[in-house]
Amino acid sequence: MLQSELSFPVPVLVVEDEPLMQARLKEILEFIGYQSEDIIFAQTLQQAEELFKQHSASLALIDLGLPDGSGNEFIRYLKQFDASIGILVISAWSTEDAIFEALKSGATGYVLKERDDLEVAMAIRSVLRGGAPIDPFMAQKILKQLDLEEKKACEDSPQQAITKILTNREQQILELVATGLSNKEIADHINLSRYTVESHIKHIYRKLAVCTRTKAVDTARNLGLLD
Repeated sequence: MLQSELSFPVPVLVVEDEPLMQARLKEILEFIGYQSEDIIFAQTLQQAEELFKQHSASLALIDLGLPDGSGNEFIRYLKQFDASIGILVISAWSTEDAIFEALKSGATGYVLKERDDLEVAMAIRSVLRGGAPIDPFMAQKILKQLDLEEKKACEDSPQQAITKILTNREQQILELVATGLSNKEIADHINLSRYTVESHIKHIYRKLAVCTRTKAVDTARNLGLLD
């Protein structure tokens, strides 16, 4: 038995429609230290709502795939009445969408049914301690997705940053510089004074950290600012 300094909020509401899984969760809860009379079972969303009204559970173990709907509906229902209630999703669903939706609905943690009894017990204990356990397999998938998004953001950011630094007028002048026009020709083309054009070009040099027209064009092309 994994009894320790933990306090055991009662009753526990188990929302699970498979009899074998109900029996397994009952054994796990008793292994942790719960008494059988403190464990309440519901097989549907409707039954879960009725039992919660009668017993006001302090901890809920919820499957997502139920006969009359998604367990996420009941998670949202619980949070309306008690924002502090511990909710552990125990599901066979292993997609990123499943876990994100459950956490968004208000679940405290998420563990897969395929985990052994000790792993499920440790996840329950983590919720009781105020933790937010996430199944290792699911956590790896989430971290990989976040890593890909971060890499993409890093790849996109240099060009986006430079594009925001250059003003529309500077971008226009840079494009004309790339065509080989002189400062006077650029000034005539866009109806500005030669001195104004030279001032813009100096700003472009400073922002691109260059000191020649050729280097400015090369750097801009490397950054994707010019075709």
